Order: sequence, then structure tokens, then C-alpha cells
Amino acid sequence: MAATTEAPEPWYLALLGFAEHFRTSSPPKIRLCVHCLQAVFQFKPPPRVEARTHLQLGSVLYRHTKNSELAQSHLEKAWFISQQISQFEDVKFEAASILSEFYCQQNLVDSAKPVLRKAIQISQQTPYWHCRLLFQLAQLHALERDLVSACDLLGVGAEYARVMGSEYTRALFLLSKGMLLLMERKLSEVHPLLTLCGTIVENWQGNPIQKESLRVFFLVLQVTHYLDAGQVKSVKPCLKQLQQCIQTISTLHDDEILPTNPAALFHWLPKEHMCVLVYLVTVMHSMQAGYLEKAQKYTDKALMQLEKLKMLDSNPILSTFQVILLEHIIMCRLVTGHKATALQEISQVCQLCQQSPRLFANHAAQLHTLLGLYCISVNCMDNAEAQFTAALQMTTHQELWTFIVTNLASVYIREGNRHQELYSLLERINPDHNFPVSSHCLRAAAFYIRGLLSFFQGRYNEAKRFLRETLKMSNAEDLNRLTACSLVLLGHIFFVLGNHRESNNMVVPAMQLASKIPDMSVQLWSSALLKDLNKACGNTIDAHEAAQMHQNFSQQLLQDHIAACSLPEHNLISWTDGLPPVQFQPQNGPTTSLAGLL
Repeated sequence: MAATTEAPEPWYLALLGFAEHFRTSSPPKIRLCVHCLQAVFQFKPPPRVEARTHLQLGSVLYRHTKNSELAQSHLEKAWFISQQISQFEDVKFEAASILSEFYCQQNLVDSAKPVLRKAIQISQQTPYWHCRLLFQLAQLHALERDLVSACDLLGVGAEYARVMGSEYTRALFLLSKGMLLLMERKLSEVHPLLTLCGTIVENWQGNPIQKESLRVFFLVLQVTHYLDAGQVKSVKPCLKQLQQCIQTISTLHDDEILPTNPAALFHWLPKEHMCVLVYLVTVMHSMQAGYLEKAQKYTDKALMQLEKLKMLDSNPILSTFQVILLEHIIMCRLVTGHKATALQEISQVCQLCQQSPRLFANHAAQLHTLLGLYCISVNCMDNAEAQFTAALQMTTHQELWTFIVTNLASVYIREGNRHQELYSLLERINPDHNFPVSSHCLRAAAFYIRGLLSFFQGRYNEAKRFLRETLKMSNAEDLNRLTACSLVLLGHIFFVLGNHRESNNMVVPAMQLASKIPDMSVQLWSSALLKDLNKACGNTIDAHEAAQMHQNFSQQLLQDHIAACSLPEHNLISWTDGLPPVQFQPQNGPTTSLAGLL
């Protein structure tokens, strides 16, 4: 708590010293701190001291107590009084910034906007605060999903930073704008912007940590752009650069020397947060590519780092990172045959979402999607349909919507009696015509779903055409799971057609790839096919070996199935509305059919 710039009165210094002592005590003595600050008003202080004390009281009450009415009153007075005083920028703009933050926390967003707009209007001669307030108002618009207004403000900030001679802060504004344009899928605007950012970042000569953090921001945008497009192979050079970049940052010591340009007093993320973010995008890549053991390794590292950070830091971005990591590892566990663990981690995501309404609003659709995938894995198709339907109603994100529809179509195909609903869905994800997203991976999956339907309908030549298209696309971008699924389904088709040699040529590499991923369902399917193939060809020893493998996979899946369905969290499959339940009633035993599994 800084004192005034004028020669302060001894009584003021004494009260301020006591207040600061109580605030920084361990544990903090907030009530005594507040008493000391309130005592300042008994001395009828001059306007500068009065405004600063209102700001200090408002900040302490806002950050350390639940007395929101009193906090609001003090912050509003600080903002009002400080506007009447010249040469009082720090108090004036800090009051505006904290008051706006307070309004947002109280869901009074419409009260926050005019405060920030006024502060931005009168702060043009104070570069640090002008940039900070522009970022703050842009973030507020972004949280409201008004990305057009947010992008406009970031554009204004970039131009202001350029005029102020800070290419570093200009890059921060432009990269933030690029991030929002990616969220809006405005790819025609993203590409030239990222090209400009790349040039600015490479040409800027300054603090090494700031330069590397800009490169991390830039590369994270590039990597997520590729992953959104389902281009798992094409992204590898960027991802490698990103991983090298974070290694460089971790070896650099934080430079104590502050930038001389006040417009450059910003940083994107703390070094430790950047490390977690790089782990996160590596997990996203590993999961899409089908390197699930690698995904598990990096998830463990990231979650360990997050636990350490959360002990010292309450930044909500850490919970967001944790939820996204868990969402990805849950999908990995369902593939590798660890359903019980996946279910417990889904419950963990529920608990994290219960602690934050914003986190739940942003991840409710993903949560229902994960439950839908879990339901498929334990053969609860009615529940899977209900979960996917709930998820579809909660998302406007095109890639997620397409992913959900693709999985819902697979449910209808398995049920076999939902033709009208199925054809309605397939029309909306037709990979040959007006596919709704640019994702290479999702389009390849749509071809696979068509192939699966044609297989079940006995239209084998049509199925082969769709599956070969899937193979061509998945091989082009190293989509290992789709490759394995397509190979085993093609192998099944050739087996049904009596072409045992061609069937073997498909099933053997499918099994090898499924073992490498590892994908338990494809291993189960492949081993059953190999058993029947070898039996048909008179290879008794190989048939026996394949039968033994099939038996082992069946037992593992069966034990995991029983373990998952016996957990109290299994009752989550019935939750489709509102906040997730806090407690779960124990199950008496598995209530789902094992026939579809084996």
C-alpha cells in the first residue's frame, strides 16, 4: 500500500503502517487492517488521501471479505473522487480497473463497461494503463462472446502500441486478436495476421524471456490451428519448435530489469503456466495421433505441475488447463480399456465444474460428450443417445458439434432401428458434400461412419470405397486410430466375402497398430478375426494363439466393465440436465449388457 506523493502527515503514516502490518500478517488480520484504514477518515484527509484510502479499503474488502456492498461503495468513491484530481493517474486507473473487475464478479457487466470506456478515453497519455484497460475491456467482451468488439479493441491497442514504439506490446495485442479470430473460425483473417505476428516476433530484439514468450504464444496458436484442422502430421514441425522454445525459456533467468517503455510492462503468461500449456497441446496432439501412452506420460507431468501451482496460485486458468487435460486423458482411457479410471476422472471434472459456474458453462457440452463416449464403451446405448443429445443442445462450437453427431450416428448404426434419425444426421455430416467443418480428421471419421453403415447393410463395395477414403486421409495425417479401425473393418469385409488373403493383409497391420496405440476394442476385434481367419485357412496353431489373445482381451475388458459399472459414479450416465450431482448412490452391481462388449 503506497503512501501519497505529497509529504504525508505522521498520523497517516502510522495508520497506513499498522494497516499494512495487519494485512501482511500470517494469517492476515483483515478486520484490524480495515479498522486502521477507516480511521483515516476521522482526520478529514485531503482528497488525494481520501481517494487512495477508499481504493485501499475497497481492494481489501473485495479480495479478502464477503462484504461486497461496502467494497463496492469504497471502490465507487475512489473512482469518483480520483477523477476530480489531476496528476493522479495510478489511483484513478487502478480504481477503474478493480471496480470493473468487481462488477464483473457480481455479474454487473453492464456497469463495468462504461467505467472501462471512460478510463480508456482519459488514459491516452498514460501508456501502461491505456494498454491494460484496453486488454481488460477486450477480455470482458470476449467472455460475453462478443468477439467482434473484443477484436476491434485489440486492433486499437495494437495501433496504439505501434505509435508508442512498443513492438512487443503490439505483438501481444495482435496475437490476442489472432486467438479470438481462430475461435471465430475467421481463417481468411487469421492467416495474414499470424504471418505479420511471425515477422514482428522474429524481428523484435529485446528481453530474451519476453521474446521467447511471444514465440510460445505464436506457436501455440499455430499448433492449435493445425490440431483444430485435424492435421496431426502437418503440425509436427511447429510442435517441435514449441517444445524447444519452452525448454529455452526454462533455462533463462527472469530479468529484473524492467522495460523502459511503460507500454511494454506486460507479459502473456508466467513461465510455469506456459510449461503446462505446452504439455497440454502435446497431449492434444498425442491423443489425436493415437500415441496414447505418450499422452498419458505428458498428462501425468502436467497434472503434477498443476497441483504444485494451485497450492500457490488461484488463477482460474489453472482449473481450465486441468479440465482440458482430464477431458483428453478420459478419451485415451476409454480407448485403452480403462473405463473405471475414466469414469472417476469424469467425476473429477464434474467437481471442478461445480466450483466455477463459468468453467461449467464452457465445458458442460464436453462433459456430456465424454459421458456419451463412456456409455458406448459399457454398451448403454439409450444413455449414450441422451448424453449426446444433451451435449448438442449446449454447444455452438462447430468441431465439437460434428464430433458429437459422428458419435451419435455410430450409436444409431449399432441400434439398427433408427433409420430416419440416422439418415437425417448423415445428411448433415456428408464428407462428399458441404462438410460442416474444415477438420481433416473429422471428415475422415465421417467417411468411416459411412463405411460402417454400408457394412451393416451388406453393401460391401460401397463400404470399401468409403473405408479406402478414410485410409487415404488418415495415412496422409498419421491418424493411427482411424487407420486401425478402417483396416480391421476392411479385413472383416474381405473375410465375409471369402477373400481370406486380402483379409489377412488388413487384419495383421490393424492388430500391430492397435497394439502400438494401444486400442483395446480394435485388438479384441482383430484377434477374433485372426482366430476365424486362421481356422478357415487350417492354421490350427495360429488360430489357437489368436483365440488365446481374444480370451485375454475379453477378460480384461470384462473385468474393467464390471469395475466401472459397480462404481457409484456410474449413475452419472442418467444425468442430462442442470449442474452435475454432487454425490452418487452406490450401485449393487453392473446393470448393463455385456453381450455387445464380447
